[in-house]
Amino acid sequence: MLMVSYLITGGAGFIGSHLSETLVKQGHRVRVLDNLSTGKQENLEPSSAGPGEFEFIKGDICNLDTCQQALNGVDYVLHQAARASVPRSIEDPLATNAVNVNGSLNVLYAAKEARVRRVVLASSSSVYGNVEPPDAPKVESLPPRPMSPYAASKVSMEHYASAFYQVYGLETVCLRYFNIFGPRQDPDSPYAAVIPKFLFCLLRGKRPLVFGDGRQSRDFTYIDNVVDANLKACTATQASGQSINVAAGVSHDLLELLDILGEITEERVVPEFHQARAGDVLYSLADLAKARRVLSYEPKVDFTQGLERLVELAQMGRYLA
Repeated sequence: MLMVSYLITGGAGFIGSHLSETLVKQGHRVRVLDNLSTGKQENLEPSSAGPGEFEFIKGDICNLDTCQQALNGVDYVLHQAARASVPRSIEDPLATNAVNVNGSLNVLYAAKEARVRRVVLASSSSVYGNVEPPDAPKVESLPPRPMSPYAASKVSMEHYASAFYQVYGLETVCLRYFNIFGPRQDPDSPYAAVIPKFLFCLLRGKRPLVFGDGRQSRDFTYIDNVVDANLKACTATQASGQSINVAAGVSHDLLELLDILGEITEERVVPEFHQARAGDVLYSLADLAKARRVLSYEPKVDFTQGLERLVELAQMGRYLA
């Protein structure tokens, strides 16, 4: 197999580290750029073992010189670095913009100058906001309706990616992630995703917190599906300049999630309800027709299978491995 060179920004984080591990196992050359503000060095340990080559650069995408250094000799960029979380963006919209918009612009500019083959960018389903009717699948042709600074930053990033494709010919693909879950997702962060929060509350004998009535739904997507979509997006011939949903194509509400986790863990679930949070989208379901057509994408791991894998790893003490 021909060795291909990849840069993964935010590669020490949850999604980035899985991408890195997979590519090194496939025999490719992987360079990770991460400032370790939320990413963890230990997430990269699996990437150091494999037939491919691995390199880590501690640095920040907000520094253009660092981006240019990291992009030297790179074929593909998987841009995962971001300041995540809707609540966090509401608390500090300027910091969210600095990373997600200005930092992404640095990556795009450096990629253009380095003449990379393609940049695949991590966008978000939050760009859609609430749709009518509320339970309708979210299709890429819908106009963006961001309800938080985080969502607005992702819309801006997508527009920059499109502009670089149209003006400079830099191939870009924006993947609109729905609610991704899997091992290495930090359960203890105040901005942690709902599945690791719920899971570790149950395993520690604590009551999980539910904001609102628990009937808000999400298209929960296991990490293996997201890795597959990213790798397909690097080479799919019709993907350039596109924004594409990455999800499971099935929606579950939070109370249903708790019921399934309770069955798998054999733990009694008694949630604690709190007031709904500002900026939260109520219902989320992806239309996957474009992903199937353009990327030949099909979810490999369904919701329940992913939860069962996650619980098994957590109970074995290997959740963070």
